[in-house]
Amino acid sequence: MKHKLMTFILAAMLVMPGMALAKSELVIAVDSPPKSMNPHSYNSDANLSYMANFFDGLLQRPAPEGKLAPALATDWARKDALTWEFKLRKGVKFHNGNPFTAEDVKFTFERMKDPEFSKFLNIANSIASIETPDDFTVIFTTEKPVPWFAETMHQNFIVDKESSLERDSGDYNTKPIGTGAYTFVEWVKGSYIRMEANPDYWEGAPVFKTVEIKPITEAATRFAAIATRQAHILSGVPIPMIAQIKKNPAVEVVSRPARRAIYMDIGNKPGTPFADIRVRKAIAMAINEDEIVSTVMRGQATATAQVPDTATIGYDPDLKRLPYDPEQSKALLKEAGYENGFEITIAGPNDRYVNDKQICEAVARYLARVGLTVNLDVKPKSIFFDELSSNKHDFYLIGWMDGSYDFGRSAQLLLHTVDPDKGLGVYNGAMYSDPALDEMIIASSAILDRDERRAALQAINKKSVEDIAWIPLHYQQDVYAVSTAVDVTFIPRPDRWIVAKEIKK
Repeated sequence: MKHKLMTFILAAMLVMPGMALAKSELVIAVDSPPKSMNPHSYNSDANLSYMANFFDGLLQRPAPEGKLAPALATDWARKDALTWEFKLRKGVKFHNGNPFTAEDVKFTFERMKDPEFSKFLNIANSIASIETPDDFTVIFTTEKPVPWFAETMHQNFIVDKESSLERDSGDYNTKPIGTGAYTFVEWVKGSYIRMEANPDYWEGAPVFKTVEIKPITEAATRFAAIATRQAHILSGVPIPMIAQIKKNPAVEVVSRPARRAIYMDIGNKPGTPFADIRVRKAIAMAINEDEIVSTVMRGQATATAQVPDTATIGYDPDLKRLPYDPEQSKALLKEAGYENGFEITIAGPNDRYVNDKQICEAVARYLARVGLTVNLDVKPKSIFFDELSSNKHDFYLIGWMDGSYDFGRSAQLLLHTVDPDKGLGVYNGAMYSDPALDEMIIASSAILDRDERRAALQAINKKSVEDIAWIPLHYQQDVYAVSTAVDVTFIPRPDRWIVAKEIKK
């Protein structure tokens, strides 16, 4: 049925050039809906992408390079190992007319410490004190050195203190009030988010005055939005349709290598087969990633030996993937005492990453070939990610891209032994643990010299790969489609956010 639907959509794209475009000035179809309009409620690129239209951070990372640049702060500097000073932009107003001041910044970061409002506890709890010597100066003192402190300030969005205190949680979570380039109009869950250009935006009013973002999780249905001219930009182009889209002059394909790595997370819990590194190595060597790239991903991915991407401090160009070798995999399993295999469950989302379900299915086939009894447990991301927070799964597919461009932050969140009170191992769902690696991670957090830091983070990266703390698969390719029937200039961002103020005519 799905194949027939895709065929129909492709036909529609070819034979309906006269169909009217959507009424909104700019309509964007995306693959993930927002979960909240509270900018701190979900630390995921899908939610942050929406928030970047309504809110500003102290800094920003504009397309196409994603280099750190001024936003609500015009200048920033590290005063010593623990102290950061930010000079704020004057004359900025929130969408409700309230003036933006240092008090809003102080309030924002203090609220981010509260789990009721925030999933950004890692950065918020690193702050020991916040001083506001005047309305346009903020001084942060951290508990310990945080080398990547400024590098995260593009995604810590600033809220209005006065209205945030006055509103109940329902209103706060559904009606954003920021300083961003767009003001909130309407959110119909499961259908669309509408917004209007902020005429008083500090960078100048954006080009498109009315924008609608349509979250459509089903790939064929999402593609239909641009095929039938109901959207101008499509994010998350279905891989099977790329070749056909490229043949159509009414739609332009725009792509760029993604920063996100897709990997299999694996634990080493005592009492489980995964506690034996030979088992973890056997699983890694059983997976034919080159075949996954060529068949499942149809060439729209790049195999990787590591999780950090080339732009991240800590990336090591010398790391190599373990070879695909099913016979050696079987030998390692036998050596570890599992000649007859064991039962393993592969978990993952089926609507979060490109072809995530199909990747899980491919991994299942490879592991079955070396004698393991495999169960598949793939489900919608809304359920899957909640399960990860309770450490339900020992082996699962996941994706990661570090917004700070610093592998030290990734290691604290993904590799360090789970320690909720310290905000460590927050996303270490499989509960991998290595005291020696923990020591390396903590020691690296005090290293501020960039070259010394790179070497320390590369050492952590190398150890994680050698110990099979995870099994990296590939970097995604971000693929978009843009209608040529309208005057739209769209440049993808490295973080995959859709920031409407950056879209030009």
